[in-house]
Amino acid sequence: MNKKVVFKTYSQDQLSLLPPSYDDLVPKNHPVRIVNTIVDRLDISTLERSYKGGGTSSYHPRMLLKVTIYAYLRNIYSSRKIEQALQENIHFMWLSGQSKPDHNTINDFRGKRLKGIFQNIFNQVVILLAEQGVLSLKELFVDGTKIEANANRHTFVWGKSNKTSKERIKKQLKELWKYVESVYDQEQMLPNEPDFEAIDPEKVAQTIDTINQALKDKEIDKKVKQKLNYAKKNWPQNLQKYNEQEKILGTRNSYSKTDPDATFMRMKDDYMQNGQLKPGYNLQASTNNQFIVNYSLAQTTADTTTLKDHLQKHIASYGEAPQTLTADAGYGSEENYVDLEEKEVTAYVKYNYFHKEQRDKKHRENPFHPDNLFYNRETDTYYCPMGQAMNKIECYESQTKNGFKQTIHRYQAQNCLGCPLRGSCHKAKGNRTIERNHNLIRLKEKARDLLLSDEGIAHRKRRCWDVEAVFGNIKQNMGFKRFMLRGMEKVTTEIGLIAMAHNLRKFSVA
Repeated sequence: MNKKVVFKTYSQDQLSLLPPSYDDLVPKNHPVRIVNTIVDRLDISTLERSYKGGGTSSYHPRMLLKVTIYAYLRNIYSSRKIEQALQENIHFMWLSGQSKPDHNTINDFRGKRLKGIFQNIFNQVVILLAEQGVLSLKELFVDGTKIEANANRHTFVWGKSNKTSKERIKKQLKELWKYVESVYDQEQMLPNEPDFEAIDPEKVAQTIDTINQALKDKEIDKKVKQKLNYAKKNWPQNLQKYNEQEKILGTRNSYSKTDPDATFMRMKDDYMQNGQLKPGYNLQASTNNQFIVNYSLAQTTADTTTLKDHLQKHIASYGEAPQTLTADAGYGSEENYVDLEEKEVTAYVKYNYFHKEQRDKKHRENPFHPDNLFYNRETDTYYCPMGQAMNKIECYESQTKNGFKQTIHRYQAQNCLGCPLRGSCHKAKGNRTIERNHNLIRLKEKARDLLLSDEGIAHRKRRCWDVEAVFGNIKQNMGFKRFMLRGMEKVTTEIGLIAMAHNLRKFSVA
């Protein structure tokens, strides 16, 4: 026997005695309420003062801040899609009080109003979370990841290419001058030789004029004449362009023409993890309990040179340095160790070959490796495997790209001639010479002791799931793999919004 189907009442024209409230339609523990509550507790007076009086009324910055943060929490990054959500999504309507700013207002607020101000807002939220006990500012786990810029990957400027082009102009100028010398070979009136080292637009133009003047009224090769005409027309303005590009490059090797602040970096994108060269920024993040405590963006591809500024930003934000900092081998440099030591931060930071020292038995037991040679501190002398003294012959300073000065000591054996171990010891001509950085050796020994301690092992294990999980959440769960804005200041604000959204999402499910 078939049972009668009963449907629930469905009437689109049914009226309510009282109109429903948006507040009744938003669940009590919904993330949108957390965003609303936390932003209401923030001091945004600096943001409010950025508005000028007069003219028409403006949307309240607190409402725009709530909407922007909640949009990023919901993986909505396009200003047009945020505008659409304000008209269709009940949570956005409740949060905005039914205000409906358009995409231009949202984009201007995100890209201009929050520029240089959002960092303070983010810090306030981190402090609130610390007061709630969900994170600590004392223990940091640091790592970096690269995020693609909103820039054309096919329009770029390379520093090496500029250098090559300038060298080519210098070489061709010298070749033109050699032609002048060949024309005046039988004469005594050869003009004074120009300065070929000063490769700037004005000097090059003068050099070309000098060559043209020297060849005036002379029978010259047609190709030479064409080259001189081309050089006079193009080389000075090309050099002007190269100089302007070098100013933008600074210490970088490349930049994108559509976002000059973005540097070309090798990124792992496809499922085979094949690196692709794209314009991007190097995101540095400090985390605790998978909450982002501090963030910064760098234009360099290597993490090593970013740690000092990143740590200094943390101190400027919260008024004190952390007690411990844990990072991988990408940060293990003498400069970073010295900086952490001066700030009295316990550093669980690996250095290059740390794992090789622990796992590679050949490395540990190689008697010829400089690290395994006996060193007498009192006499400042190394001894080779044959027991021969290696005395210090030189001490000099070297400088890194960042300007950090390192002191290097050189030691040399007295007589390697006829030594039966020479083939295994070294293959250089003459007596063996080694270079040692005693301060770096001391810092590595200190780092090794910390890393191999029980606390160090615990911190190293925790780093993997603490900071790297955050990057996984941002790129995979939040789908943020490419910036929407351009320029260092704007993308710094955008990554701050991402960091805020990550923290509030995690807090809402805690």
